[in-house]
Amino acid sequence: MYNNPKNSVLLNYINSYNLIMTTEELIISFVRIFASLVVFKSNFFGAFFVILIDFSDLFMMNLLSLGGVRNYQALDKFLDLFYLFFFFLIAIRWNSTLKKISVFLFTFRIFGFLLFEILEERFILFLFPNIFEFWFIGIAFLNQFKIKVTKNKIIIVLIFSLGLKFIQEYILHVWKILDDYSAVDVLKSFLEYF
Repeated sequence: MYNNPKNSVLLNYINSYNLIMTTEELIISFVRIFASLVVFKSNFFGAFFVILIDFSDLFMMNLLSLGGVRNYQALDKFLDLFYLFFFFLIAIRWNSTLKKISVFLFTFRIFGFLLFEILEERFILFLFPNIFEFWFIGIAFLNQFKIKVTKNKIIIVLIFSLGLKFIQEYILHVWKILDDYSAVDVLKSFLEYF
């Protein structure tokens, strides 16, 4: 049998960094990436759909048993990059001020993501919240309903984006309140309550 040393180095790299995905990870990735394309059809409503799809992986992980998800935080943050990039492609077509803010917020999040990957500390995600996501939704809302974008509205969208995202990131990555629950269990408890 022919043994190519280049292939063995590549195989060692793939195995050491777990680059071969489980079937479950592939299904979740496929759903998350392709469902995110809807944002090009409708920026505002598509963005909401993308966020819902982002949460769907929690249910898929609980309902599928096809090899598991080995590192949920890493996979989730990696898949987030796809829809964030799609949001970014739309945002860079906005006017100069909106575009500059979008580029800054997107870069801020990518920097935070890279730090998270290097340091593997979830607290980094709190320090570098995904403000760009809520910013995009806020501006897409104004555009969808043909509301004139003014300096005051930009400030309001930024304040809301920052506040909401810091709360969300604190709950998810500092307080870690949802770490001990499965999405299916939370849904069952919610339905039993009503």
